[in-house]
Amino acid sequence: MSAESAPTAAKTPSVPSSQLFSLTDQTALVTGGTRGIGAACAIALAEAGANICLIQRDESNTATRDAIRALGRRADIAVCDLSDLEAVKTVFDRALELMGGQIHIMVNCGGIQRRAPAVEFPESYWDEVCTCVTLDFELLELDELELRAQFFRPRRTWETQPFTQVINVNLKAVWLLSQAAGRHMVPNGRGKIINFGSLMCYQGGITVPAYAAAKGGLGQLTKALSNEWSKHNVQVNSICPGYIATDMNEKLLADPTRLRQISERIPAGRWGEPKDFAGPTVFLASAASSYISGELLVVDGGWMGR
Repeated sequence: MSAESAPTAAKTPSVPSSQLFSLTDQTALVTGGTRGIGAACAIALAEAGANICLIQRDESNTATRDAIRALGRRADIAVCDLSDLEAVKTVFDRALELMGGQIHIMVNCGGIQRRAPAVEFPESYWDEVCTCVTLDFELLELDELELRAQFFRPRRTWETQPFTQVINVNLKAVWLLSQAAGRHMVPNGRGKIINFGSLMCYQGGITVPAYAAAKGGLGQLTKALSNEWSKHNVQVNSICPGYIATDMNEKLLADPTRLRQISERIPAGRWGEPKDFAGPTVFLASAASSYISGELLVVDGGWMGR
């Protein structure tokens, strides 16, 4: 491409090296910030100087907000259930109003996971609101399908808590919030969007077809938005966690065999912890990453390299 035909890009202001990671006077909007990785990231952004607005379902869960305020930063909560897409469409503007009309950083960290073998995976797990099903698996031979392989078929036990399914929360909500952030950031000529992906951006996983589809889509969405917005000085990147010791993985952590198998493959010799995402998040939110966009940053203790 010749210099004459190159796209015109927004100028990135020069920042002294000592200030590259500073987020002073900036505002970040964070989903999934009440616990685990999201809470660690929100607090890390505040430690770097940012004020924080947390998007969360439960307004009474104030632990992260209080921790941020204890640092001397401003922290507010915008109540929204990410499974309610109509509510998601309006929460960015409410957060913008709460934070004085400026949001410089968008961190999409909220997500859910549902497990079931692909041959039994309910359609409702993809995109509907339904009653939660706990699957108790037994191995059966499907002679009626004239299949000689063996598959899992669930015995169903029903819980009462309703939930919105994987695609809506992990992909559609991210798209809607990123779109709203882009509409604000692009005209302002600056912004950072950080989407939390997964190893499922690269691998298919086992018994998580909807989660893998959603995270694969999120990786491509990150690149697509970067292609359009980078020239406006809006960087869009993803962080892809490996195996992390959070409640989402509590069943794996409680299974001695799977825990050993996974741990032995991780070159770092341990599972990740939420604090391992503080540095990568601040880096991608700061001026230090001003020429990095459309990237999927894997934070997995070396898992993908083995």
